[in-house]
Amino acid sequence: MAATRSFYNALFRNNWQMLGAVFASAFAFEMVYDTSMNKLWDNHNRGRQWKDIRSRYVEEE
Repeated sequence: MAATRSFYNALFRNNWQMLGAVFASAFAFEMVYDTSMNKLWDNHNRGRQWKDIRSRYVEEE
């Protein structure tokens, strides 16, 4: 019971605290989701993307 009370007092007692917690958690979720989906996409399409085959077609000066 004390843990839930301290959680409530820390994040949801005031409107600005709740909004800050919501925006911070949404930002963190977006960062984690975006990073994991990019890694999943790169692993699934390894060898077929321009960054993987660029050296075959571009000559360095």
